[in-house]
Amino acid sequence: MHELSVTQSIVEACSERAEGARVLRVTLEVGALSCVMPDALRSCYEIAAQATSVEGSELEIIRVPARSRCRDCGADVDVYDLLRGCPCGSLNLTPPEGGDGLLIRSMEIAKDIVEEIS
Repeated sequence: MHELSVTQSIVEACSERAEGARVLRVTLEVGALSCVMPDALRSCYEIAAQATSVEGSELEIIRVPARSRCRDCGADVDVYDLLRGCPCGSLNLTPPEGGDGLLIRSMEIAKDIVEEIS
């Protein structure tokens, strides 16, 4: 399962960027055609995050569709998998564009607030 190595890379990148601060949430954009399974990412996330500043953080995954156009009705179509066609019923779509990426969209870190007493 390549999702484990992908998740380890995500955790490493977030840990480095957090510079020791505790990470509360990581938001990923996962392309629907990226061949990365969101459920597998979630399963691997806890394992990969152990003993890092990312441990215990929430993982939010946003699925990003590819875009295509129906050659029969002209509609723009969100493509989440290659086996579904246009809502009009046609399978005559242009080749999909996008939807194949993986992006760390954002990361929320805890800021320790220290109140000085004078």
